[in-house]
Amino acid sequence: MKLLIINGPNINLLGKREPGIYGTQSFEDFFVNLQFKYKDVELSHFQSNVEGELVTKLQDADTEFDGIILNAAAYTHTSIAIGDAVKGIMTAVVEVHISNTFSREEFRHNSFISPAAKGVILGFGMQSYELAIQSFLNTVEDEG
Repeated sequence: MKLLIINGPNINLLGKREPGIYGTQSFEDFFVNLQFKYKDVELSHFQSNVEGELVTKLQDADTEFDGIILNAAAYTHTSIAIGDAVKGIMTAVVEVHISNTFSREEFRHNSFISPAAKGVILGFGMQSYELAIQSFLNTVEDEG
């Protein structure tokens, strides 16, 4: 199985940014652990603070991967373009968030991605990514 994790703005600051919400581990360190834990899964990741680059990556990744795990971060709540990109590709997308967006500011309660996503996982810290990986693995097991 080949999965791509796409992270949006400020995810590059994990480990430093608001550790009470996002923890103290960098995404890079976490990703190394994911690769070790899921040795049978070909994991790749991409991060950008630029909306258009996220749209382009989603489009370019279509059909190249078995699934996409997308944490669009703040763009979740503002980007119609990213929502449209998810709608426009064939590859299944699981939307993830480290924090429980519904326990935060009201503007974070809306997602332009959720209506087109295979599923949404939020509020489990970095484990949200692992749960998304597991959702794709479970789908393969169910089909096999």
